[in-house]
This record gives sequence, C-alpha cells and structure tokens, in this order.
Amino acid sequence: MEKARKDYLSWHNYFMGIVKLAALRSKDPSTQVGAIIVNDKKQILASGYNGFPRGLDDNVYSWNRESEDWEDSKYPYVVHAEANAILNATTTLDNAKIYVSLFPCNECAKLIIQSGIKTVYYSCDKYNGTQINNVSKRLFKNSKVEFIEIPDVKVEVTVDKK
Repeated sequence: MEKARKDYLSWHNYFMGIVKLAALRSKDPSTQVGAIIVNDKKQILASGYNGFPRGLDDNVYSWNRESEDWEDSKYPYVVHAEANAILNATTTLDNAKIYVSLFPCNECAKLIIQSGIKTVYYSCDKYNGTQINNVSKRLFKNSKVEFIEIPDVKVEVTVDKK
C-alpha cells in the first residue's frame, strides 16, 4: 500500500501562500499586502489586497508614498487588505482567523476586533515598535485577539503580464 507523501504544505503555509497570491493583485508599486479570512473548518471566507476603492481609476490617483501634499499621496485613498477582506465577507466572522502578509495597522486592528476575528497570523512585522504598531498590539491584547507570526513562506508563482 502506498503511503501519503510527507512533504505537503501545512495549513499555515497553505494559507500564507494564498495571502501572497492575493497580494500580487495589488497595483501599489511599493507595498503589496494580501489577507484571507478562514473559519474553524479551514474554509476561506474572504480575501483582500491593498488598493483603491472599487470604481476608482488606478491611474488617476497617486501611488506616491511621500508627498508634501497628503492629498497627493496614496494614503487617503488606499483600502488595506484586511479591510477589503472583511468587507468582502458574506458571512459572520465570529471566531474566524485572518492571515495577513503585514502586521495590521491600528485602523485595521479595530476592524478585525469589531468583526469578531479572534486570531491574526502574519508573516512580516515591518513596523514593529512604531506607535501605530504598538497601538495595534495593545488593542489586540486588550480584546483578547491572539496574534502569531508565521515565518515567511517561499512560494513561487509565475505571473502572466498580459
């Protein structure tokens, strides 16, 4: 009798691989973030990536990270991956888990808490120690939302540039 192979992806790596794939949908030239929300049955409930709101032309608004004029930067316009995933959900998110490629900002942390998600898995904490990051962690700790780092997953994807 042939045995099952042993070199398959763990659930965490599988979900983080999908997060990386979702991030590739982002048109942001400097930061691509993906997110997926999963229930206890390991079913994907929703996905999202960072980008402009539905219906806005990606070439009309600026993707600038730094600008003297805040209105000429991407920040007042971009919807974060976590927010998009939460907004894309068509069912309750109570006790769900969210997988994200970048540790959530304080605004996304509030949305995660309010939506009922109880666990955040992330692969990068690039802004660790900043005020926004500290506030996010404080919000999660005080609301008993667990946050767990998942080491970076190496997933190769060929992107069709058409």
